[in-house]
Amino acid sequence: MADTSDTRNPAQIEADIKRRREVLAETLDEIGVRVHPKTIVGDTKAKVVGNIDHTVGRAYVGVNRAVSQVRAQFVDEEGAPRLERVVPAALVVVGVVGLLALGSRRRKG
Repeated sequence: MADTSDTRNPAQIEADIKRRREVLAETLDEIGVRVHPKTIVGDTKAKVVGNIDHTVGRAYVGVNRAVSQVRAQFVDEEGAPRLERVVPAALVVVGVVGLLALGSRRRKG
């Protein structure tokens, strides 16, 4: 059974009702701000920008790591080129460029 006895006087009850109305009004104002379209758009933009920043940061780290790994293949710890790897790679690049140039001449002719 619920206790139905209330020892407050009418002034205390009215003060309690007033206080609860004020709290409820603040809560409704806060809800109104949260569901306002500008707030939703702003929050969504902030999340998207945060996700893009995170993705770009991860991509930067990945590219930086890949470049460092490739660089390590062609440069020693002191920064000097590893000729035993640079020369064959350069020859391959020159060969591919030559084949592409030859192929484009044949198409034109």
